[in-house]
Amino acid sequence: MALLLVGASACGGADGDSGDASGGAEAQQQREKEAGPSAPKPDLDGVPEVVAEVNGQEIPRDRFVQAYESQFQQAVMQAQSSAQEVDQDQLKKQVADNLVNTELLVQEADERDIKVSDKEIDRKLKELAAQNGLESVDAFVAAMEQQGMDRDEVQSQMQTQVRIERLVSSEAGDVSASEAELRALYDKLVAQQEQAGEQAAQQVPPFAEVRSQLEDQVKAEKESEVAQRLITDLRERADVVVNV
Repeated sequence: MALLLVGASACGGADGDSGDASGGAEAQQQREKEAGPSAPKPDLDGVPEVVAEVNGQEIPRDRFVQAYESQFQQAVMQAQSSAQEVDQDQLKKQVADNLVNTELLVQEADERDIKVSDKEIDRKLKELAAQNGLESVDAFVAAMEQQGMDRDEVQSQMQTQVRIERLVSSEAGDVSASEAELRALYDKLVAQQEQAGEQAAQQVPPFAEVRSQLEDQVKAEKESEVAQRLITDLRERADVVVNV
């Protein structure tokens, strides 16, 4: 469900609705400087001014660039760990598809007149700050500013994120996790740790200690499946043109 990149990691970049292209470029230049001259660079030649259209709503180049640069940096790190090169053509299609999916969900939230309060947005910001190991919302916003987003853009992103989550929750209804599902997930975790070695397996906490986390994960997976079905349905009924 992490369709908005800001919801993934404060340190990993952000996919803004209208992003500041100059700020994003400065952040990118700094990352390239730190990485050194031999680091691969994002290939943005030929990216059109309008990357995609969703039911007549344009997704502009600067929004794509901001999302792509963030995803490219993550892809480079993953590729280096596996001694592979980043397939930039494939990555461009993935980023464009993610932006289209997000736009479809936003339009559906508009259609259903889903609104969120400032308190809900603040609560989400606090959650993301904690998830990223940051002490406060201000620290989270400061981290996002280093990626080229200002406070207003962060607030806008959070509003969109929470609206999409509300949309998916309403579509999913009352999601619950059975005891059997929790046990199956726990057994899977233990098996994975055992494959990693005896010492790792011994570090797995008892089931009772991680039950709430397991429940959250099962619910999240079910809501993610609902989100994917909703996106598939929306795309089948939408007028979508992708130009990359």
